[in-house]
Amino acid sequence: MNSQQAIVIGAGIGGLTAAALLAHRGYSVTVYDQAIVPGGCASTFKRKGFTFDVGATQVAGLEPGGIHHRIFKELEIELPAATPCDPACAVVLPGETEPINVWRDPDAWKAERSRQFPGSEGFWNLLTTLFEASWEFQSRDPVLPPRNIWDLTQLVGAMRPNTLITAPFTFSTVGDALKWFGLENDRRLKTFLDMQLKLYAQVTTDETALLYAATAMAMSQLPFGLWHLEGSMQVLSDRLVSAIKRDGGEIHMRHTVEAIHLTDGKATAVTVSGLKKEATIETADHIVANVTVQDLVRLLGDQAPSGYRKRVDRLNPPSGAFVIYMGVRQSAIPKDCPPHLQFLYDQNGPVGENNSLFVSVSKPGDGRAPDGMTTIVASSFVDAEPWWALKEDPKRYEELKQQYTETAIARLATYFDLEDAIVYQEAGTPLTFWRYTAREKGYVGGVGMRVSTFGPFGFANRTPIANLWLVGDSTHPGEGTAGVSYSALTVVRQIEAAQKV
Repeated sequence: MNSQQAIVIGAGIGGLTAAALLAHRGYSVTVYDQAIVPGGCASTFKRKGFTFDVGATQVAGLEPGGIHHRIFKELEIELPAATPCDPACAVVLPGETEPINVWRDPDAWKAERSRQFPGSEGFWNLLTTLFEASWEFQSRDPVLPPRNIWDLTQLVGAMRPNTLITAPFTFSTVGDALKWFGLENDRRLKTFLDMQLKLYAQVTTDETALLYAATAMAMSQLPFGLWHLEGSMQVLSDRLVSAIKRDGGEIHMRHTVEAIHLTDGKATAVTVSGLKKEATIETADHIVANVTVQDLVRLLGDQAPSGYRKRVDRLNPPSGAFVIYMGVRQSAIPKDCPPHLQFLYDQNGPVGENNSLFVSVSKPGDGRAPDGMTTIVASSFVDAEPWWALKEDPKRYEELKQQYTETAIARLATYFDLEDAIVYQEAGTPLTFWRYTAREKGYVGGVGMRVSTFGPFGFANRTPIANLWLVGDSTHPGEGTAGVSYSALTVVRQIEAAQKV
């Protein structure tokens, strides 16, 4: 047994993955999370026989060689049962009824985009070329951004001659690439890209780093793909929890970490308050924070390095989300309805700000709804600030929540037959996410994959404070269960390397 102790702050997928790997490698691990159930933004809740995924509704990285496959294999636990999403998403543009289907088969997707966006194949070919080089590089486990000699050796060791293909595009955005191919005025293509990139990168075409987009847009096709878990998203965290406990780790839900303490410039302890219990100080050799970068600064308080704090303060505000959860009769669902859809309602409006919806629909027999019923989870990106301003004004908060709910249902009713079909409904707002996940102001999805925050320019897992590590969607390679799991694996490798020095 390794004598070193690790405290993990947060039982989201990134924190659970780091904890499971550390426990399996012999570390003494304790996880603290203020929520009732583990999983963070990939957890679930039950209402009247329906099981709703809180935020994340699909998974990447279950295929052989994928990050979840790699991690579960090391942990010697079975991957959860899942079915591929095909199409991965059906995107419906304003004023149109025929969706753009993002097919799992690469040839089918190539034919679809050629038909939907004639003259754009040069652009898509560039994305493919960049993805192939980037993926080979990423599969060799580089550390980005590097912060010491060991990190740098991992980065250099992952490079090959074809990695240099990506170098000229390091500072480019998707918007730049569209200009290179004379597509900057193709409004329909740009709208489609805006919708997809807002979902995966938190920002739209003109801001998304091209190298990030190349990977994000390719992960829906074989030999990769997106997956629909049987049961719910909760099965992913449940299996990680089982592995942690099997290997001697502890998980304490409804325990809030209030502060991180430093001794001689090193992270050494945290203050933890439990339900109806006095706060205690718990020590450890390593502290792994599965939190947003904004919350990391909050936990450090005055101890946060000034340069780090200033960088966080300069970040563009992340998005919040408005989500409506509905249990409906199966008759409300159109025949051959895809598992995931995106709708944009005003061509001249932004992607977000209650102008778009990303919709996930459960399947018969997948464990999310009683017989003859289905769940619909529909989310829209929103500015979190107006909701946060209503934190102390419950009347106006409920009025705004009701307004957003009615708008969402009316829009969903243009596709689903919702008349007399809704059995249960509930809405979540940025304040809801703040209460249940403790993420600052209810922000979702990380820092946004702009050039300034992606890859070599992003926030490192190795923080400026010794023995304090950051995992989650604020770090490379970004959001999603696959992204945060990769960040967890990187942290575990760094911790082990530090111990050997």
